[in-house]
Amino acid sequence: MTEPLWTLEAAAAAIGARLDDESRPLGGLSIDTRTLKVGDLFFAIRGEARDGHDFVRDALARGAGAAVVSAARAPDLAGAGPLLVVPEAGDDPVLAAMRALAVAARARSAARIVAVTGSVGKTGTKEALRHVLAAQGPTHASVASYNNHWGVPLTLGRMPAASAFGVFEIGMNHAGEIAPLTRLVRPEIAIVTTIEPVHIEHFRSLSGIADAKGEIFAGLEPGGIAILNRDNPSFERLSAHALASRAGRVVSFGEHPQADVRAERIVMRPDLSIVDAQVQGIPVTYQLGTPGRHTALNSLAVMAAVHALGADLALAALSLAQLRPPVGRGERTVLHLPEGEALLVDESYNANPASVRAALATLAGIAVEPPGRRIAVLGDMLELGAEAARLHRDLAGSVREHGIDLVHTAGPMMAELWAALPTPQRGVSAPASADLLDAVVAGIRPGDAVMVKGSNSTRMGRIVEALKARYGGAAPDRAVGRSG
Repeated sequence: MTEPLWTLEAAAAAIGARLDDESRPLGGLSIDTRTLKVGDLFFAIRGEARDGHDFVRDALARGAGAAVVSAARAPDLAGAGPLLVVPEAGDDPVLAAMRALAVAARARSAARIVAVTGSVGKTGTKEALRHVLAAQGPTHASVASYNNHWGVPLTLGRMPAASAFGVFEIGMNHAGEIAPLTRLVRPEIAIVTTIEPVHIEHFRSLSGIADAKGEIFAGLEPGGIAILNRDNPSFERLSAHALASRAGRVVSFGEHPQADVRAERIVMRPDLSIVDAQVQGIPVTYQLGTPGRHTALNSLAVMAAVHALGADLALAALSLAQLRPPVGRGERTVLHLPEGEALLVDESYNANPASVRAALATLAGIAVEPPGRRIAVLGDMLELGAEAARLHRDLAGSVREHGIDLVHTAGPMMAELWAALPTPQRGVSAPASADLLDAVVAGIRPGDAVMVKGSNSTRMGRIVEALKARYGGAAPDRAVGRSG
């Protein structure tokens, strides 16, 4: 029988709640009735648009084991089902209760904990760590990009007591957001993938972004390890933050000759990469089941963490060959057109200048036989502040460098890129993704490779879904050979 995640009595004690019901096992935690499972403990937190208390009756009717509610709202919910009532405190007492349960989850756990942040690549790195560590012991990790003020405590509260490893993604839009989250997680290892001009509208400079990302070291356990990108210009600044914390040492990764975990050779293939690396002086060659130089370089951070944890490097290397891109982050789908096939690369989850350049480079590495074309479908990159128009225009250099045949754009900022391109590379420029959809779907030809990317709120994913709906789709066949 599977051990319960919590008992009602233990959860009540952890969050300081009044329990007016008998103890019972709780299988999970939820803040959303749409994904709630029978036996979950439902936290009625206040979202940006809705108050979770409005959904408590529905949650309990769907089989929630109990609901955590504020004392002010408890009388309205009498008789709805088992309630854990928390006293009024601060802006959201239920969110505070979820944080308290996260603290209790961390305190009871003997898991080795890794936290990941960075301007680009944190979710992919987190997923790669989840993948390789799961082959070596029970591993708990963030779902999707649950990396904010509610996602991190929810993930931590969901960590089973028997976990051997925990991997947590920590994000931010503003300074001061990472520090309280990393103090909840208390990692033994903290990774910063890279520093790039993401959310730059909230910061005066890249140095400000580096300082905000450097907050991740505030929660490091004494003697913990900071893993940093040696190739990034912010390395020294981040290293100073790490060494001013309780970190025992800094481990660097990259292609830099002084990197502790160094790529000596990266072989790029259309659907995978091969990496020859030195991991703290240990030679390791591995195949990475996701394409792109950026993912190959981030895999070095994964290997650095594996080594720092004392886990099995050879087993991790074997596991990386089976890694696949998550949905919205490089997932590939073969589209079946009436007269042939085309390839769809779904990068629609999010976008910033660095990740768009990386996606264009990956698209350039896909073999296309004439008359097939490499087509980029790009939506606006958001939160770039006063430099937004220039940063969009500057992508024209990457489009030319990587030999992209055609570029469709959605949004007023990507129209700046469209205007900067030579006429033969200009596809359709539309105000929004919905206005671009028909042109992309109707314009695809056999042999094309189409990459779709944009910031979340541009909803470029609707173009991906339309292509799949019109032409069907399946994961491409892949011959995974042995690397030399």
